[in-house]
Amino acid sequence: MNMITTKIASETEVSKPTTDEAQAALETLRRLAEADPSSAAALDLSALMALQPRAQGMLNRDYPEDFTPDAQYKATMPDLQNGPESLIKGAHAEIQHVGISNFRLPLKFRTRDGEVLTLETSVTGSVSLEATKKGINMSRIMRSFYAHAEDCFDFEKIDAVLDSYITDLESFDARIQLRFRYPMLKTSLRSGLSGYQYYDVSFEMLKQDGVSTRVIHLDYVYSSTCPCSLELSEHARRERAQIATPHSQRSVARISAALEGDAPLWIEDLVEMCATAIPTETQVMVKREDEQAFAELNGANPIFVEDAVRLLCEALEGAQAAGDFRVIASHQESLHSHDAISILTRGETFAQSSYDPRLLESLIHRG
Repeated sequence: MNMITTKIASETEVSKPTTDEAQAALETLRRLAEADPSSAAALDLSALMALQPRAQGMLNRDYPEDFTPDAQYKATMPDLQNGPESLIKGAHAEIQHVGISNFRLPLKFRTRDGEVLTLETSVTGSVSLEATKKGINMSRIMRSFYAHAEDCFDFEKIDAVLDSYITDLESFDARIQLRFRYPMLKTSLRSGLSGYQYYDVSFEMLKQDGVSTRVIHLDYVYSSTCPCSLELSEHARRERAQIATPHSQRSVARISAALEGDAPLWIEDLVEMCATAIPTETQVMVKREDEQAFAELNGANPIFVEDAVRLLCEALEGAQAAGDFRVIASHQESLHSHDAISILTRGETFAQSSYDPRLLESLIHRG
């Protein structure tokens, strides 16, 4: 009796397939699922196919929405940027700036009158990297900003962000630049209408060898009437009774001023300084009486590109909070197919013998 039972059990026992047999069976099922999904669904192969990647070393093609890495799993993840010096490619050289550019988020800024504005801001943040280090974790720069995202940003706050990511990234030098468009309500010349003028502004802060440098950059857009063309037009009227108009054009001056001392230099201060030096700022709201006034204003203030940088230089030299500075002017000529440009600097901060080839191309008003 026992002999018969043992024989029946051995005949009915399922033999273990080999690895090759299992792989071949899974491949057959996979081809069935690809060629005839409805048949595969009828066989309810989903659970079996889900085991395929882990069982046979094949890759799962479905995104695992429910997977959450724990501390143990994170500890196994590779971190190449913090790898040994042997992973460095190329020269083992110090890098002066490495980081992120054009990272955008809304930041708060306080106006001279105390109002808080929330403005879309483009962030460039970088640190120095020692010759013996492979790289940095760039997301730490972004996290530093989000840690302060609800605060109002001024140079004191930028200084705090710089310190935090110098510490996080174990660097010795660092730089931040915040670019944004700053609105100011402007009144028309004669009609009394008001509209918002938007100024391209950057706050930049650099920490190098323990020394901090704070810089404000501002683009001021104005109309430049050519003094020579104005005189030639008047000559034609006077000598030949011939109507003629002088050429004028939209022009851009980029002012970069390094701050010194504790006295603040508000964006509004800088705009007013520019408008006093060059009063022909482009207009926002215009009726006929404003257009006529603007023509008269241009006639009273003809200006060469050399005049523009010297007038702004004079204004900056009288500003208590401004130290070193640079003024770049571009008159985008209506007479010529090229622009007229001029660059004037004061101090070591902006002294340089070579300029970015595209620097002058960037002096285009975007409207």
